[in-house]
Amino acid sequence: MNRSRSNHWRLLGLLIPIVMSALAPLRAEEVGERWGTEEREREYYPIVNIPLPKETVIEAGAFAVLPDGRIAVGTRHGEIFLIDGVDAAKPIPSYHRFATGLDEIFGLAWKDNAFRVTQSCELTRVSDSNNDGVADRFETISDAWGYANYHEYAFGSKPDADGNQFVALGLSESYYSHALNRGFIMKVAPDGKTTAFASGLRSPGGIGHDEHGALFYIESQGPWNCSCSLKAVSPNSFHGHPASFNWYQYAPELGPVPEMPKSGSRIVTERNRVQELVPYAVIFPYIRMGRSITAFNVDRTQGKFGPFENQMFLGDYTQSILMRATTEQVNGVWQGACYPFREGLSTGILNVEFTPGGKLLCGGTNRGWPVRGIKPYALERLEWSGKLPLEINRVTIEPDGFKVTFTKPVDPVTGNAPESYAISAFTHPYHAGYGGPEIEQHQPGVAAVALADDGLSVKITLEKLQQGFVYELDLARLRSRDNEELLHRNAFYTVNEIPSR
Repeated sequence: MNRSRSNHWRLLGLLIPIVMSALAPLRAEEVGERWGTEEREREYYPIVNIPLPKETVIEAGAFAVLPDGRIAVGTRHGEIFLIDGVDAAKPIPSYHRFATGLDEIFGLAWKDNAFRVTQSCELTRVSDSNNDGVADRFETISDAWGYANYHEYAFGSKPDADGNQFVALGLSESYYSHALNRGFIMKVAPDGKTTAFASGLRSPGGIGHDEHGALFYIESQGPWNCSCSLKAVSPNSFHGHPASFNWYQYAPELGPVPEMPKSGSRIVTERNRVQELVPYAVIFPYIRMGRSITAFNVDRTQGKFGPFENQMFLGDYTQSILMRATTEQVNGVWQGACYPFREGLSTGILNVEFTPGGKLLCGGTNRGWPVRGIKPYALERLEWSGKLPLEINRVTIEPDGFKVTFTKPVDPVTGNAPESYAISAFTHPYHAGYGGPEIEQHQPGVAAVALADDGLSVKITLEKLQQGFVYELDLARLRSRDNEELLHRNAFYTVNEIPSR
């Protein structure tokens, strides 16, 4: 077979699982009923279009808030735009192109009067040395990784409290690790010294810190990953895909190469055998909670965005939606829950950022893969209308079940009825195949419920609670004290550890 034909079939091999996934039918109970109607969501969180300059393409991949309140946007085309007026009641923003010539920006931060830009090939310091409003100095901070294929994306965090940044490197062509350190997370110190920090990535979509200051990255569904997930990153950790093992010989700081995981096993089994393997902290059930989840940001708006302070907000590229996630550490292991939030965005979401006014700015593109949103690119913001919906606020684990908090008091009749709480569970195989089914499905049985006197929380006691399972809570029967239905009836909690009594 000649080289061109070989490349043709290799490309088909990459595209088939993506296309088949995108064409999979969306059952009503998986989307409409689980997410609630967009009309109801609009009542609480309307979407406002941010007009773009005519004949200017802005496919946002990263955001940064500047000290003067302007928003910087890094784009797929390698440009940085500075935007003023995003928070206006009826935005008619002004745009200034600050920099060009970069390559697919998926990380942007402002530090020491310059941008720190994560692009596919390097982490770059971009500054304006003569103060004319246009970047004229581009300095390489770190290029300690290879870049040879369009699908070798790099995602950068904001600097942590010590000034370190973390760069999550996707695999070559989404499947392999042909270029240096692909599949690693690299730690870049303030002086540019770069070391390998973690391995086992497949196709990350974002990296950053949660409400507790812990480092997490988003992983995409694919080989060794049956669903998208949020993974907690610790030094020398391994995140499930063995393709990057070949670079350990150049990264002694990572220690020995982990044991090869066994395809067809379970993550709860393999984490006991492979010492460095970190389980998924939050699993996003495929289709029901996204198909290609991207970067996240933490709500620190002090109530300007509603009742979800300190929670993560995440975009999804394929389904053009936003979700929430919460995390907690149990027995030293991170785990948590995910929740629906908002449908109806206009394009594939690549990144989100909270504005100084407490609104959520969303941006992206439809380039490359099927997207539900109808626009090729867009900037939009979500704002809280001030009306408080009845929502599942947060799910946390108990020794024998879960505690659920709500945004509004639940009425005692539905809140104290065990039949109001439909709980089911499933797990995934941990295997080398692309994606995978939900297996070992069961209903653990609700033994008891106890609604707090104020109606803002409930303790759910289960007949059986097991490690290694995702628990779906369907609370459609609950009502508030003024007879309001939940805006979103579902939450999904990933159980890695169970606290002791």
